[in-house]
Amino acid sequence: MIIEPRMRGFICLTAHPDGAAQSVKKQIEYVKSKGAIDGAKKVLVIGASTGFGLASRITSAFGSNAATIGVFFEKPAAEGKTASPGWYNSAAFEQEAHKAGLYAKSINGDAFSKEIKQQTIDLIKADLGQVDLIIYSLASPVRQHPETGVLHRSVLKPIGDVFSNKTVDFHTGKVSEVTIQPAQEGDIENTVAVMGGEDWAMWIDALKAENLLAPGALTVAYSYIGPALTEAVYRKGTIGRAKDHLEATAFEISDKLADIGGKAYVSVNKALVTQASSAIPVIPLYISLLYKIMKEEGVHEGTIEQIQRLYAERLYKGGEILLDDKGRIRIDDWEMRDDIQAKVAALWTEATTENLPELGDLEGYRKDFYNLFGFDLEGVDYKAEANELVNVESIK
Repeated sequence: MIIEPRMRGFICLTAHPDGAAQSVKKQIEYVKSKGAIDGAKKVLVIGASTGFGLASRITSAFGSNAATIGVFFEKPAAEGKTASPGWYNSAAFEQEAHKAGLYAKSINGDAFSKEIKQQTIDLIKADLGQVDLIIYSLASPVRQHPETGVLHRSVLKPIGDVFSNKTVDFHTGKVSEVTIQPAQEGDIENTVAVMGGEDWAMWIDALKAENLLAPGALTVAYSYIGPALTEAVYRKGTIGRAKDHLEATAFEISDKLADIGGKAYVSVNKALVTQASSAIPVIPLYISLLYKIMKEEGVHEGTIEQIQRLYAERLYKGGEILLDDKGRIRIDDWEMRDDIQAKVAALWTEATTENLPELGDLEGYRKDFYNLFGFDLEGVDYKAEANELVNVESIK
């Protein structure tokens, strides 16, 4: 079938298998071009199919020759209907990994559930014995609690006061004012239940109980802080409370891993274009201004550049891992440079629908967004018929 992007609001309803494969290959080539990383050799990535999780799996495999197990919740294709982008990403990753002689298997299902945890435990026992790195990179808006059965839904809202500021519709380029009502009772608790650290700790507890964590095993979860411009709706809002919980959980997990010499870290990463961030008011405008400046300064990074640098210059550089005063890895250091943030803040006050094409990098934002779904990538013939029925090799 001929596959084109079909949009509903901020959601793309289609994905292109050949584009996804091209994107994965580009990321693999980047990692290989940067040289070998003396990192973990048996890696579990929870949330492995898109964004930082996919980049972590690629960096582990093609930077450190690691065996990888990826857990994700993606939709396979049906006749005449495309799979979700993460399905195609994972199919392409496995194909490339197997071509390179690397172990790579995937589990598709709800990572919050006891069933998927058990399936993963059984696979590690059968194939790897133990793992020495666990990446936790889930980005689900809902979570059914495995103990209570309660379905929690996260919300992105400020706490206390109504929030108003600029935003941009990246499809049309229209800059407008947006107002978000504050969180209601239960919103914070539900958001923490979905996006906080409880499930991360459950995974580590389950793996440790079965003696599946190698001596000195590391586990890393991903977070974001961002600038003063976005903090009311992000870091000081409901999601920020969840991130606070995630970061506090890292210390609790580290205590539990002390007897095997293991450690848990939170890596604070850069603002990047994702399907989730595209739906967050204010963030698309901030990213389009940020990207323009970071590209001019020569310090712009996409997802794979960020994670390759995290592995090579933080996690596996040798010696003590560089942390901030709250015990976090900061790989958002280039984004948060004072000079870069000052320029963004100055442009923010000036940005309008008319001047944003010059002030910001809206085209770069749009391209990154379409790339997430396998569209607008060089080297792909989008007018040609594509086979939507692509399988992930290890999932029968």
